[in-house]
Amino acid sequence: MKFLDEAKIYVKSGDGGPGCVSFRREKFVEFGGPDGGNGGRGGDVIFKAVQDLNTLIDFRYTQHFKAQSGQNGAGRNKTGKGGDDKIIKVPVGTQVLDEDKQTVLADFTEDGQTLTFLKGGDGGFGNAHYKSSTNQAPRKSTPGWPGEERGIWLRLKLIADIGLVGLPNAGKSTFLSVVSAARPKIADYPFTTLHPNLGVVKAGNREFVVADIPGLIEGAHEGQGLGTRFLGHVERTAAILHLIDITQDDPAAAYDTVRKELELYGHDLAEKMEIIALTKADALGPELAADQAEIFKQKTGKEVFVISSQSKEGLEPLLFELSAIVHKELQDA
Repeated sequence: MKFLDEAKIYVKSGDGGPGCVSFRREKFVEFGGPDGGNGGRGGDVIFKAVQDLNTLIDFRYTQHFKAQSGQNGAGRNKTGKGGDDKIIKVPVGTQVLDEDKQTVLADFTEDGQTLTFLKGGDGGFGNAHYKSSTNQAPRKSTPGWPGEERGIWLRLKLIADIGLVGLPNAGKSTFLSVVSAARPKIADYPFTTLHPNLGVVKAGNREFVVADIPGLIEGAHEGQGLGTRFLGHVERTAAILHLIDITQDDPAAAYDTVRKELELYGHDLAEKMEIIALTKADALGPELAADQAEIFKQKTGKEVFVISSQSKEGLEPLLFELSAIVHKELQDA
């Protein structure tokens, strides 16, 4: 299924049905008079978060959602039938934004969470509503009240425990494919993932979810490359796993590039707990990889894991460290 994490849609609640003008006129029945019923209420627009969706692709092909309008009132004081609600199912992690794409109107973070977003219009009054001692034969009715209508944006932020960040070709997709059942596209040439991927990772008896997002480049906060659009997918994570290619000329410079983009992106992403791993250690061998790791620590002052997704070297202690972070986050929540 194609991944889509942003879509614009138009929603409208149902209009209320008009009231009815009617009089009871039966030859052998006294006490006739106005008996026009009220119109039915329009349906609501309701959002519901569901766990079995993980993309907004359905909203690429259907952008207009309208609840059913209420039916007309009728004689014999019959109220019109209310319109059916329009229930829009969205993935867990979806935000509803105003047309400015900045104002968050709703945020769905739990399975089954529902929100009545637009209320349907009330039905109009029939002439029976206006009957009084001084107005015994009213011929007045009102139309139904119109429903609400607006254009909105849906934006999906994946619900994951750990977010992978790094430059393109840092080995994020390979890492995810080795430690989970996810199968992202991997190439043997400089290449970056074009959309986020999720994988479930098991460490001991615990499981946690890892999100791999497209690689960042310098100037991403200004829209260079794929920009920072996909960083929203790691905003909700417990920690960031920063992967750096150990075979490049200056791993410390690569680290600084990504850290700068995280700080410029904002949303407290740069303050999240960060685990650093130098990847592709098998390409250098144990001694040279250890030397590069020591140089990296001296330049950045950061502790690092040295791993190889191909040979699975160093993966186990890294995964248990990530699992411990996620478990602690759940206990503190």
